[in-house]
Amino acid sequence: MNITNVMITGTGSYVPNRVVTNQDFAKNLFFDEGGKAFETSHEEIAEKFKMITGIEERRYVDDNLMASDIGTIAARLAIEDAGIDMETIDQIIVAHNFGDVKSKTIQTDILPSLASRIKHELGIKNPACVAYDVLFGCPGWIQGIIQATAFIRAGMAKKCLVIATETLSRVLDMHDRDSMIFADGSGACIIEAVETEKQEGIIGMEAGTWTEEEAYFLFLGKSNSLDEDPSIRYIKMNGRKIYEFAITKVPVAMKSCLDKAGADIRDVKKIIIHQANEKLDREIIKRLFRLYDEKDIPEGIMPMSIHKLGNSSVATVPTLLDQIRKGTSIEKHEINKGDLILLASVGAGMNVNAIAYRY
Repeated sequence: MNITNVMITGTGSYVPNRVVTNQDFAKNLFFDEGGKAFETSHEEIAEKFKMITGIEERRYVDDNLMASDIGTIAARLAIEDAGIDMETIDQIIVAHNFGDVKSKTIQTDILPSLASRIKHELGIKNPACVAYDVLFGCPGWIQGIIQATAFIRAGMAKKCLVIATETLSRVLDMHDRDSMIFADGSGACIIEAVETEKQEGIIGMEAGTWTEEEAYFLFLGKSNSLDEDPSIRYIKMNGRKIYEFAITKVPVAMKSCLDKAGADIRDVKKIIIHQANEKLDREIIKRLFRLYDEKDIPEGIMPMSIHKLGNSSVATVPTLLDQIRKGTSIEKHEINKGDLILLASVGAGMNVNAIAYRY
């Protein structure tokens, strides 16, 4: 007797062409939150930044592109990879944070939604293909997968297109050292109901939102430079608070996800975690293994892309997954049939989620 599983049948991603190195920030004047210039040299700032985050360079989109444009590119690649007729897609779910932001502006545009724009650009005519956006911080793409899974299991959809797209380079305060972490990019997947002889695909899910003191760990605020217009808002974060939150909440959510899947950390072949900060991600994995009383972490279990691609928010997980599937990832990794992989993310909200996936 066959089992109906929810599976990823195609992936696609778009990595912008423009490379921005840490040295490219040398012309920037960095200030603290009070508007005081840092006395340390740019070389020291860049070196410490690389040591903590692991980021050497990041990618920014060209001036003529916006989030919906690169989201459409990733979507087309995912549809082609899955080999489906796009008119059979039941839902288009787009995860982002700032909508379309034109070059040289900082105004968010989500009228219409990015999902509607992407459906339009794809040329899908079927009105039963419902298109909508998800705002869930950096974990938005994984949350889109969780949402699509719920619809498929409820019998309300058979095929969903889940896209993550972001152009964070358009909402940065270039006088804030934290701006060096962010990047642009997009990733997408087709998720379908598939009949197979055994349980595979999505076998466990977990999600949570903390909104007491955690709600505004990421927020929009004025520039660190006193010479800039204080009414213009840029992406800001309380890095220390986010770090403490993430290393506490994310490992527990990942274990809960595996528990729901009836799996053990020793079964996991790859952990594809949001590429936010290398030091943070490694500490999360260390603490996850500790929850199982495991001290030894298998080499190569956590692929990394942050060194060259930076933190593209919602796009980091689907981009890395796509690159591993297609053998184009910066670090050479592979996923084989039957492997158990764990996807996880943390971000603004504060939100955390995880998916256990039997490949």
